Amino acid sequence: MAIRSTHILVSRTDNIGDIVLTLPMVARLRQLNPKAKISFLCRAYAAPLVRLCTDIDDVIELESIADAPADFLKKSGIDTVILAQPDRKLAMAAFRAGIRHRIGNARQKLYLLFYCNRRVRFSKSTTEDHEAQINFRFLRPYGSRDIPSIEQIPGLYHFDIPMDRAIAEMQGRYAFNLVLHTKSNGHGREWPIEHYATLARMLSGKADVHLWLTGSAKEGEWLKANGGALLEQPNVTNLCGTQTLGQLTAFIRQADGLIASGTGPLHLSAAIGQRTLGLFPPTRPMHPGRWAALGTKAQNLVREKSCTDCEKLETITCDCMVQLSPQSVFDIVQGWIRDKSAA
Repeated sequence: MAIRSTHILVSRTDNIGDIVLTLPMVARLRQLNPKAKISFLCRAYAAPLVRLCTDIDDVIELESIADAPADFLKKSGIDTVILAQPDRKLAMAAFRAGIRHRIGNARQKLYLLFYCNRRVRFSKSTTEDHEAQINFRFLRPYGSRDIPSIEQIPGLYHFDIPMDRAIAEMQGRYAFNLVLHTKSNGHGREWPIEHYATLARMLSGKADVHLWLTGSAKEGEWLKANGGALLEQPNVTNLCGTQTLGQLTAFIRQADGLIASGTGPLHLSAAIGQRTLGLFPPTRPMHPGRWAALGTKAQNLVREKSCTDCEKLETITCDCMVQLSPQSVFDIVQGWIRDKSAA
C-alpha cells in the first residue's frame, strides 16, 4: 500500500552536485505530498544552496544534530526519512527513534536492509538512467514508479535566488560574463588547464567579454602553481576561495554562462537555468549519460570513444578531454554571446 507522510526528511549529506541532482525528486515528492512538510538534511556548507529551493520547507545542518540524531528525530515530528545517500548513523537513529517510514536502497548497504522498513532495490552500476532520474526510485513507497525523461528534469527545479547588488556591480562593467570552474575537487575528469588558457586568449579580442575563475581556496592555490598562462590573461579574474556557496550561486545566476567538467557548480548552473557547458569523457561512470548537465540552457561536449587512460580513474585529465578542442568550446561561447545580444 502506498504510504502518505506529514513530515518528510530527505537526507543527502555528500557533495553539491549530488544534492542538486536530488532536488527534482524532492519536487515530485512535493507533488505527491502537497500538504506535508519537507525538510532536507545536508552539511552546513551546502545549506545556503538548499535553502534557495522552494520545494523545501526547512534545512537541517548535519553538524547541528550529529551528536544525537536519534534524540533530534524523536522530537522533530518527522514520520518519514528518505536516505537518498547511505548513512549508517542516520539509518540507525531513525530506527531507534521509531520513525514510521524509513526509505533506503537495500541493494546499496546491508544495514539498510535491516534498519529500513520501506525498502527500494536498484543498482546504479547497471542502469542507463541519469543520476537525477535514478533518485526517483526512492519514491516507489509512495506508489510512484514514473521516472521523468531527461527533457522533463529541468522543469522540476524550483529556485528563488535573490539579486546581489555587489555582484551586479562587478559584472556590470562587461557585456558578457563567463564563469570558468576549472577544477572538479577530484569528482570529474578535467579539461586541461592549458585549454582554458587558450580559450581565454581566443576571447581576449572581445573587450566586453570577461572571464571569472571560481573554485575553492585549495583549487585557487593549484591554479597559482599550475595555471599561470590562464591567470596572466588581462580578461581573467580569479575569485577562487573568495565566495560562500550562496555567493557563488548568485554569481553564476547573474552571469551569462558557465563552463566546467563534471562537478557541483556545473549541475548548479544548469539547474538554475544558466547557459552551461559540461565537458566530459565518454567512459563510465563519468560519462554524460550519467552526469550530463541538465537545464533549459545546458549543453555537453564529449568524445565518442574512450582513450586508454580513461581506465585509470586516478587520472586528472586524459586524451578524451584533450581532444575537446578550445575551438569547439569557443564556437559555443560565440553562440551564447550572439544569443544574449539578440535577446
